[in-house]
Order: sequence, then C-alpha cells, then structure tokens
Amino acid sequence: MKQNIPIKEIAKLFLKLGFIGFGGPAAHIAMMQQEVVVKRKWMSDQHFLDLLGATNLIPGPNSTEMAIHIGYDKGGWKGLIVAGLCFILPAVFITGFFAWLYQKYGHLPQLQSFIYGIKPAIIAIIIGAILPLAKKSIKSIKLAFMGIAVLVLSLFGFSEIYLMFGSGLLIMSIYYIQNNKSKSINSFFLFPISYTIQFSLLSETNTRLFWIFLKIGSILYGSGYVLFAFLDTELVTTGLLTRQQLMDAIAVGQFTPGPVFTSVTFIGYQINGIGGALVSTIAIFLPSFILVGLLNPLMKKMRQSKGLSVFLDAVNVASVALIISVCLTMGMETATDWRALLIALISIALVLKFKKINSAFIVLGGAILGYLLYLI
Repeated sequence: MKQNIPIKEIAKLFLKLGFIGFGGPAAHIAMMQQEVVVKRKWMSDQHFLDLLGATNLIPGPNSTEMAIHIGYDKGGWKGLIVAGLCFILPAVFITGFFAWLYQKYGHLPQLQSFIYGIKPAIIAIIIGAILPLAKKSIKSIKLAFMGIAVLVLSLFGFSEIYLMFGSGLLIMSIYYIQNNKSKSINSFFLFPISYTIQFSLLSETNTRLFWIFLKIGSILYGSGYVLFAFLDTELVTTGLLTRQQLMDAIAVGQFTPGPVFTSVTFIGYQINGIGGALVSTIAIFLPSFILVGLLNPLMKKMRQSKGLSVFLDAVNVASVALIISVCLTMGMETATDWRALLIALISIALVLKFKKINSAFIVLGGAILGYLLYLI
C-alpha cells in the first residue's frame, strides 16, 4: 500500500538536503537513499532503485529529478512541486548571492580550505549508500556481469546514456530470445513540453536566455561537465558570456550545495541581472518537473510487464555502476595527499559503523577537519 507523507515533512527533508547537498548528483542521491530508505523508511531499496533507473532514462539534472520523483511518489503533484523547489531553492539563493558578490567585487570568496575536507567526506556518503543498492540491484549473474561491463566502459569514457539504454535493451533482448517471445515491445518516448511564460521580466535578452536554457534542460544527459560544454557553445561563442565568467560559474557550481545546474543562476545574473537569473533558472529546471510528472505514473506499469521489468532491472544495475564510476573518479581526484585520505577513511568508518548517521554531520565534520588540516 502506498504511503503518503505530509507535505511539511517532504519540504523539511528536501530543504535540508538542498543546504547540505555538496558533491554533485552521486552524493545527492546517496544522501536521499540514506534519508528516505534507511532513516525514514518511506520506500524500499528496490523502489528507490526503480526511481533512480527512471531518472537516468530522461534528460535533465539527475539528483533534482530524483527529488521530484520521491516528492511525487510520497505526496502526489503537491509533493512533486514542493520537493523539487525545496531542493533547488537553497542553491539558487546561495548562488545568487555569490553572483551579486562577483558582479560587485569582481572575484569570488576563498573557500578552498573548507571545500578541501568536504570532498573526501562526500565519497564516504556515496559508499554508504551504494553498497545496499548494489546488493539489491544484482539479481542474477547476468546482471552482475552487465554492471561490471558498464563500470569499466564508464571509466574508459563511454557516454552514460548509451550505457544506460544499451544495457537495458541488451538484457531485454536476451530475455525475449530465451523465452521465445515474438510479441513486439512497445516503446514510450517522452518529449518535454515547452511553455512560453509571458510576464514583464521577459525582455529580449531574457527571452533568448529562456529558450537557450529550456533547450538545454530538455535535451541534456550526463554530468555538470556536459552542461558546461553546452554553455560554452550557446553563450561564450555567441558573445553573451566571457570564458572567464563561465569558468567562475563552474567554480560556484562546485563549491555550493545543491544541483550543479544552479550555475545558470550565476550566469543569468551576469548577463541580465535578477531577471536573467530568474528566467534562466526556471527554464533549465522546468523540463525536469514535466518529464518526471509524465514518467512516474508509468513506473508501476513497467514493473508489471515482464519484458519492461527486465529492462528496468538492467538500467538499475547500470545506474549503480555509473555511481560507482563517479565515486572512483572522485576518489582518485580527491585523495591526493595524506590529509584528504585521512578524512576519507574516518568518514567511511563512521558511515559504515553508524548507518543512520545524519549526512549533515559527515559534511560538517569533513569541512571542519579539512579546515584544520589545511592549516598544517
């Protein structure tokens, strides 16, 4: 039986995650797993995995879409809107503040000493969440080999969207061949819906920004680094933004909590002030709300279909493998000296020993320890 959660509780959870969600999508999803599955028991590991798989099948920011999925699942359309906004808005306001500082003073504040300790702590949070998800997702030897293959190919730089759909289609094809089923497989293609927003903030520049970011939000698969490649093409080469401003926007996206897509708030502000920031932010996140609202009700039907259920199982394994790939890459980039390695090991020990420990304490502890060790 579906468990409905009060909207107030959904809002409190995702506001908290919006403020402490450092480390990118993999870390955000790990925090959600800990809060939603382990601590609050709002859903099972299997259902969380299904939502994660669905999130990876559509374009847009993965962790934001995961928040929206959970909100819709636990509180319907109100939950969808509240969860998404509460997760996004803290980062939007923090990024907007940095955008104002940057325009006023021409540089960003130095926060490197605190970020130094947060990164290895985030790796521990991801490891703590991914272990139970990995155990749950590997339902057969076939899926285990598929997960290993996706992990290896991801580390060699293969596109995650090809790995996601490729693994799903391959496993589903094997299922139909083994069961000698010739029935056709119905495919569902979800196209994002575009709405023109008419209000006084939409000057000619803002209208242009709206359509640029709506397009990016509607078609972008992959990490924040893919987003920055799009931004370089759409904004820097057309003269709307300098490359230095783009690099500084990337920096803001790295050291602020919440979705990295809120970098566009910073960019919009540099191009056209508060109006540009507001329009850019709405445009890039709007497709995610629409796509999740369309896809989430189909999840139950997918599970009821044998063929689509097999497809979803493969996508779930691929999703876990991709998160492990991100974690390994982060580990190699972060644990470059004894200080970072010490923070990572302490954080991992705490996460594995105290499975219900609040992610905020790990993040805060990592920041403080990083600051103290950075001074040595």
